[in-house]
Amino acid sequence: MDCPACSGRLKEVTVGEIAVDVCENGCGGIWFDNFELKKVDEKHESAGEQLLDIPRDPNIKVDYSQKRLCPKCENQPMMQHFVSVKREVEVDECPACGGLWLDYGELGAMRGQYENEAERKAAAGAYFDEVFGAEFAKIKEQNDQELRKASKVAHAFRFICPSYYIPGMQSWGAF
Repeated sequence: MDCPACSGRLKEVTVGEIAVDVCENGCGGIWFDNFELKKVDEKHESAGEQLLDIPRDPNIKVDYSQKRLCPKCENQPMMQHFVSVKREVEVDECPACGGLWLDYGELGAMRGQYENEAERKAAAGAYFDEVFGAEFAKIKEQNDQELRKASKVAHAFRFICPSYYIPGMQSWGAF
């Protein structure tokens, strides 16, 4: 496979129980097949330590703004997105095969953000509350007000029309 960032040749490296493709002596990027990144993206996962310092050529300049093609899928453009709540690490993901391309240093940045998945989820929840919390509280308050109004109308209707006026609900027969 060819490197999507610098067009060098990717070399397969076995780390723990996974085999990843690295751009050794090139730009230093790493290709992860679908679900492989989850096995090395946290500090406590020792297999990821081997991937933090891929030998690279400092003379190779990578254009990070350029769209990249998946090294596995022919002519398939990858999508860029953030993988962290802090929006500090942006990766390229293939929509066809689910593989991920990490540029040099991005794995280390990911591993340095959170100690474990629970901490990452807590940060995501806090960020979600920060961004959408006020809006959801407003919607909940509106729903609560509507519920109170509906409850008052239902109570008034029960007072105006007790069940013994509803056909079939009286002991003496229907209207």
